[in-house]
Amino acid sequence: MRIVIVEDNVLLARGLRLLLDLEGFEVTSTVDTAAAFLDAVTADRPDVAVVDVRLPPTYRDEGVRAAIEVRRRQPGFPVLVLSQYVEHSYAAELLSQGERGMGYLLKDRVSRVSDFLDALSRVAAGGTSVDPEVIAELLNRQRSGGPVDRLSPREREVLSLM
Repeated sequence: MRIVIVEDNVLLARGLRLLLDLEGFEVTSTVDTAAAFLDAVTADRPDVAVVDVRLPPTYRDEGVRAAIEVRRRQPGFPVLVLSQYVEHSYAAELLSQGERGMGYLLKDRVSRVSDFLDALSRVAAGGTSVDPEVIAELLNRQRSGGPVDRLSPREREVLSLM
């Protein structure tokens, strides 16, 4: 599997690269800006991207906006967002596109390497992997009166586990 890493934290980027190399994956690029991410996807033709939400220069939402742009250019391109934060509006947009090959994990909640590698492989194969905390935060931010508000407590519990 060919992977591009989009991460501005040098220690995390190098750590991810080393981990993936040791596990037999091919890291085609490690970049730290949205523009470099777009270029790397075009030049390297990776199978999947691991993307941080906040990148230079503003450290707001450049990574996830670039992921949306990549998926606009290449529908279904597999993206695993790996972030400290849930960027609500963009996370909802990414997850609501209805396309396969999407994941959103929180860095501080990945407690086992095998779980991360499983999520990455699942996303690359066209599946989905979303941290339950991301789902819970998105559900909590929904406006009153929406379809999620009509779910029973048990239905919400099942949705959060998905």
